[in-house]
Amino acid sequence: MTTIQEGKKAPAFALPSTAGGKSKLADHAGKYVVLYFYPKDDTPGCTTEAKDFQAALPKLEELGAVVVGVSKDPLDKHVKFKTKHGLDFPLLTDEDGAVIEKFGAWGEKNMYGKKSMGIVRTTVVIAPDGKVVKVFPKVKVAGHVAKVIETIEAHRAES
Repeated sequence: MTTIQEGKKAPAFALPSTAGGKSKLADHAGKYVVLYFYPKDDTPGCTTEAKDFQAALPKLEELGAVVVGVSKDPLDKHVKFKTKHGLDFPLLTDEDGAVIEKFGAWGEKNMYGKKSMGIVRTTVVIAPDGKVVKVFPKVKVAGHVAKVIETIEAHRAES
């Protein structure tokens, strides 16, 4: 598992997107990117997290940020999830998990005492210059989006 570091350049990627074609980090140059990795479409925690980001979208856009979700689910499943919950941001598919690993969001999980490997809910905030501002590993959904907003506001104030 790769560990990305705050203050360093974020790894480049190009993944299939619900917005059509491939989405690249470079497509968002000059904006903050809230790149969040989640385990599975339409599960309770992942749905809550997506809806929380959707609800905060106007505030995030006001701060110059875009939201991008990534999981291993296939594109057709992403499209259904996005449509069902009215999500206005792209979901990317990383079926082989290479980008998920690059961003340190793959690891051991412990669910009800059963250990397995999978996507560890992780959010990475990337600055307009492409450098990592903050990594939120092992995200707890409740209150998470507010922390992301605070991080961007603090970074903007410093810049």
